[in-house]
Amino acid sequence: MKISAVTLSTSAPDDVAELRRLLDDGVLRAEDVLCVIGKTEGNGGRNDFTRALAMNALEHLFAPRLGVAPEAVQERVIFSFSGGSEGVVSPHMVVLARQGEPGDQRRPERRLAVGIGHTREFEPHEIGRMPQILETARVTWEIARALQLDGPADVHLVQMKGAIPSFSHAQGQAAAARGVPLRCDMVWSRAASALGVGLALGEVTEEQLSDEVVCRDFELYSSVASCSAKPGLTRTEIMVFANSHYWDGDLAIAHGVLEDILDVRGIRAVAAAAGLDIAVPPRADEVARLVGVFAKSEADPRGTIRGRRHTMLGDDDVSDTRWSRCALAAVIASVLGDTRIYVSTRAEHHGPLGGGPLAIIARIGGAP
Repeated sequence: MKISAVTLSTSAPDDVAELRRLLDDGVLRAEDVLCVIGKTEGNGGRNDFTRALAMNALEHLFAPRLGVAPEAVQERVIFSFSGGSEGVVSPHMVVLARQGEPGDQRRPERRLAVGIGHTREFEPHEIGRMPQILETARVTWEIARALQLDGPADVHLVQMKGAIPSFSHAQGQAAAARGVPLRCDMVWSRAASALGVGLALGEVTEEQLSDEVVCRDFELYSSVASCSAKPGLTRTEIMVFANSHYWDGDLAIAHGVLEDILDVRGIRAVAAAAGLDIAVPPRADEVARLVGVFAKSEADPRGTIRGRRHTMLGDDDVSDTRWSRCALAAVIASVLGDTRIYVSTRAEHHGPLGGGPLAIIARIGGAP
């Protein structure tokens, strides 16, 4: 079994022309596609409809090829889009497909393995609390175990679209009256999802976790989680990216934790772990080996970067999410020489305060 991947630039959120051509030409089979991860223009906020536009176009592209209704496509394929292509970020999508059947032959080298799954549906009062953490941990571990890994260290990225189930004003008032206000929003869903991944992979223990530590104890975090949350989504969509001795192909993944959004040394370390020889400036043949770059950005909530005050959190004209996304993407692009970078904000319990995880998928052996 192996994973194949294509990285496609897009001219608009609903641009699926190149993917349609690959499907029509038989380069990709719709039934093999596991997930599509991408960046769209937009603001990345609650009123960013570019993500919905991209997913709608993909649903209608895949539906006839899978023989299902458009609304049923996301039962088969996960679409994870992050809005906001500020600065140098180039809108794009990475399409990952699984080919072949599971095998029992252990190979000397590890290659990229990808699995997908969903949590159960959540109730609004469970978001940001232990039920969401425990369920996210359960599903993450089940997916990882099915990939035939040597252990949790083989997991390098857990990409999630966190659940934010809809609730009424009356439900919100009732929860507040009971003294347990709902946490059903992006912040809490991202945070609990990240802690769930940390629990699944042994980065934190269940004894360290409770409702009270979420968004309070930032010493607890995952180094491989990447969650953005979607209002109206009742269950969390989970994609696990790992390296396995039982998978074939020409792709591998590596990850690391950036200490802040200026961490060039950290970026170069992840690139080296992915087998890339990034020179200054980057050589075209090495840049061509990049398949996917996935990062989490954060405007440091302490208000400083390397001892110097920043103003991202106090700018009333531009959201801090857009500033941090723009800054980190520019730094990564300057190191790697490619602007097709997936940067998502914010990063509650995703790496240390002010920093966040970075994962790179690259081709082995220099073949673009």
